[in-house]
Amino acid sequence: MDELAEEAGITVRTVRFYRERGLIPPPRREGRIAWYDDHHLARLRTIAALLERGHTLQGIAELAEAFEKGRDVAELLGIDGPSEETPVRLTPEELADRFAGQATPENLAAAMEFGYLGTDGDDIVHISHRLLDASAALVRKGIPLASVMEAGQRIREHADALAELFVAFTVEHAAEHPEVTAEELRPLAKSVVEAELSLALDRRLNRA
Repeated sequence: MDELAEEAGITVRTVRFYRERGLIPPPRREGRIAWYDDHHLARLRTIAALLERGHTLQGIAELAEAFEKGRDVAELLGIDGPSEETPVRLTPEELADRFAGQATPENLAAAMEFGYLGTDGDDIVHISHRLLDASAALVRKGIPLASVMEAGQRIREHADALAELFVAFTVEHAAEHPEVTAEELRPLAKSVVEAELSLALDRRLNRA
């Protein structure tokens, strides 16, 4: 603990306080010796960076809890194979910079619960580069990040329903039309959805 505190530039008392509050995970023990590693050091540096940005220890504790319960990216996507989406690896500080101060520990914990963020060691992984860029752009235009995530959840429900429709359609006609393959389904489905959404936006914006 003495060595960890020295590397982190804080006091042993502070390290002990963070450990008691659950802000850092317990050390690996060998008899009476407690071993801390780079994982603990990275967590302490993240805590320091969040405190400098004005976040509270309570909020950071909630983020730490979400970190410990975080799922990996494959689990979030629900797949074992390849995906068209490119995950993005970020530190908590880099993620905070993307969202102009709205990447609070509370919002990060919610994003992990919603399934947009996973963890890998002390890094945060967003499941989709495109979704990350789009949500960051909306936040920069003044829409609260919490509202963006809530809208994203509603969109995901509709997207799941559309995916189910296309897969069921393909399975239904697979026997009679084997040329309709799963590999061809994705681009065709995306074209249909993009065209229908474009037309729906035309109708809605014309009414507005």
